[in-house]
Amino acid sequence: MLEVRDIRKSFGDLEVLKGVDLKVDAGEVIAILGPSGSGKTTLLRCINFLETADGGTLHFDGETFDLAHVSKKDAARLRKKTGFVFQNYNLFRNKTALQNVMEGLVIARKVPKGEAEEKARAALEKVGLSDRCDYYPSQLSGGQQQRVAIARAMATDPEIIYFDEPTSALDPELTGEVLSVMRELAAEGMTMVVVTHEMGFARDVSNRVIFMENGVVVEEGNSKEFFQHPKEERTRAFLRLFDEEEFGEKE
Repeated sequence: MLEVRDIRKSFGDLEVLKGVDLKVDAGEVIAILGPSGSGKTTLLRCINFLETADGGTLHFDGETFDLAHVSKKDAARLRKKTGFVFQNYNLFRNKTALQNVMEGLVIARKVPKGEAEEKARAALEKVGLSDRCDYYPSQLSGGQQQRVAIARAMATDPEIIYFDEPTSALDPELTGEVLSVMRELAAEGMTMVVVTHEMGFARDVSNRVIFMENGVVVEEGNSKEFFQHPKEERTRAFLRLFDEEEFGEKE
């Protein structure tokens, strides 16, 4: 479905991605882990053309693109097949939850308003916010705002959704409601690539885990194997940072 080869990206003299490969099959949930500054978010942003990579190729839906020279037209066309959920929600503060979800449908995709509203209401219901359609972001908790953002991504019927640390801006008590929605999406077969520090989600929900550091992939593999039998010492050291009782082996 999606394959990226040798993706590279620098910001000035700082080389953030040093030739990363990524393959995602339809229906897979891929968790990308790693310390801050490892290149995880930059990888997602380059794949979705929010940043322009310096090199690499992207193969998606039978087409291959040079990431350093993809046209704006092609980038916009490919982006319409995907959804992106940001760390900090990126909601319009002056629009209601319903209007936020409708915006991309009406403006970017030219969906008639009546149909867009129907899709938006269905998406908000799916994330448990049918009673908050007319609320503004300032009237919603952080968890509710992120669920609106997920509804916005879902409403476009994407082939794949990218999540960039979707719970990092949330208080711990609000994290669960967002992860619950993501678990439901995964159970329904939505293809997802998730940059996260939520080890429980990565272990229990994802099919594969990719561990990055310093712009390269250190280790990747089946999620259960990754957590129970990490091959690289750097991976083992990273996992040791998390509470052994909560994230130890799970039968």
